[in-house]
Amino acid sequence: MTELIQAAFSAVGILPTALLFFVTLYWVAVISGLLDLDFLDIEIEADLNLETEADGASSVAWLNNALGFFNLGKVPLMVFLTFLALPFWIITLLAIHYLQLESVVAGWAMLVPAFVAALFISKVFTTPFVKLFAALEKEHASKETIIGQVCTVVLPASDAELGQAAVKTAGAPLLLNVRATTGQSLLKGQSALVIDYNAENKIYLIEPYETI
Repeated sequence: MTELIQAAFSAVGILPTALLFFVTLYWVAVISGLLDLDFLDIEIEADLNLETEADGASSVAWLNNALGFFNLGKVPLMVFLTFLALPFWIITLLAIHYLQLESVVAGWAMLVPAFVAALFISKVFTTPFVKLFAALEKEHASKETIIGQVCTVVLPASDAELGQAAVKTAGAPLLLNVRATTGQSLLKGQSALVIDYNAENKIYLIEPYETI
């Protein structure tokens, strides 16, 4: 145990240890409710609208392809860092133990292949989550699209009673669980405007909508 602690906080091991500590601290804060899940999350855009020369554009494309290959941008940044930090830490400590590197410079040089190996390991572990987060993002996008749409009340709704409303789509109408704004009551067949979504209760908030 003493050797493990010494390796973890050595001049070479301190970097992966700090990364692992940061990720652990983040998840503890999320679980305890101190931080939201999307805190520090950075969206990496696949397409950059930059006016560059041909070689600059190819450099950007190469970078985007590299990030996409390791699932960066396909899963939240902190999820990716979580699956990167642990293998990076383990590989580094194993290398310190078995290689017995005496030079700090040689140890820092060893961090490069250790980090690259951890990248490939993180890709393997994050791949199953790609479809999951893609589905969640699609669901979130659909909810954002619904807000602002006009719907037709199917089952009466008020600020106290839950009802249902239908939104027209390119296919079959989308049926929503709805509740009216404070002091409002909507009857079957009335038109209403979707103004908000309660993610906790999975209910859309609607208000009367009068066509001119």
